[in-house]
Amino acid sequence: MKDLILLFAHNGTGKTRLSMEFKELGKTDDSRDTLYFNAFTEDLFSWNNDLENDANRFIKLNADSAFFDGLHELNLDVKIESFFHNYVDLKFDINYMTSTVTFSRSMIIDGNEERVENIKISRGEENLFIWCFFLAICQLAIDKDPAYSWVKYVYIDDPISSLDENNVIAVACDLAKLLTREDSETKTVISTHHSLFFNVLYNEFGRKVKNKRYFLHFKKPNDYALQDTGDTPFFHHIATLSELKQVVESNKIYTYHFNALRSILEKTTSFFGYDKIDKCIHGLEDEVLFERALQLFSHGKYSIFDPTEMGADTKDLFKRILTGFLAKYEFYFPEIFSEESLTGTNDNTRTTTIG
Repeated sequence: MKDLILLFAHNGTGKTRLSMEFKELGKTDDSRDTLYFNAFTEDLFSWNNDLENDANRFIKLNADSAFFDGLHELNLDVKIESFFHNYVDLKFDINYMTSTVTFSRSMIIDGNEERVENIKISRGEENLFIWCFFLAICQLAIDKDPAYSWVKYVYIDDPISSLDENNVIAVACDLAKLLTREDSETKTVISTHHSLFFNVLYNEFGRKVKNKRYFLHFKKPNDYALQDTGDTPFFHHIATLSELKQVVESNKIYTYHFNALRSILEKTTSFFGYDKIDKCIHGLEDEVLFERALQLFSHGKYSIFDPTEMGADTKDLFKRILTGFLAKYEFYFPEIFSEESLTGTNDNTRTTTIG
């Protein structure tokens, strides 16, 4: 059985820092053991948009990085292309001498199909190309290519920024297919803030791999907890609702909690096909007041890093909205989101320190 860990955490929790700490643990003066993908990997690719002539546009590779070692010998173009064409209809050309990548696309111009060179691709297409570049290297590591024989671990942090849901699903499925190959012995950690990406991976891995699923959440500065999600598919909106129930019971309700409640209402609105979030509270007592409160308090600049506790009247209003919403929609709260598990008192919680 293969070893794989899935981590879910909201933005700003410290996923990228965690990936770098993991990488540093396996690094010595002359060796390393972790192939990683995160924001630092994406920064190795930068655009030159030719602002002067607006004609010769290309991505510049940071040739000083060991990430690009051996590009000439490894014939990565073919491997990258095999992944890249799963997502987009683009051509690319890697110039190894100048460490640049140019893109082209077939377009209909005056009724004729023409190949347009040196195009500026979208942010999503760019991220897909970088991701496919990494996948090609990851495949070499799984294939035990001598150039990547040093890889014992793969750490992947949020590879799906700027992607639509169709591509999020496609990326998750392709990644799962690669990592669950029979000959793969690589131990892998994947962290993400994207619930759809998390759940697709969860379902794709299934019983194929020995995998663990955790919710990584912030407790206090430099102190984080890993909450095991157990055998139930993880839906972070249920975890959010559980936390909102707890803050109501504790009466420690802060202004930013309106943002969390608004997020839940938006997801419910989309699920049922409503055109406005007020449909989620339609029929509740004082629904007009509730709708105004949600609009007002969820649009304020209420940072989780600079929390302000609500006044008594606002707390009462928040409690009434949440209670009415939960009475209207009977959400099921699995045992994994019980008060004990969320406060870190059960046996499945492990605390770690970053920094």
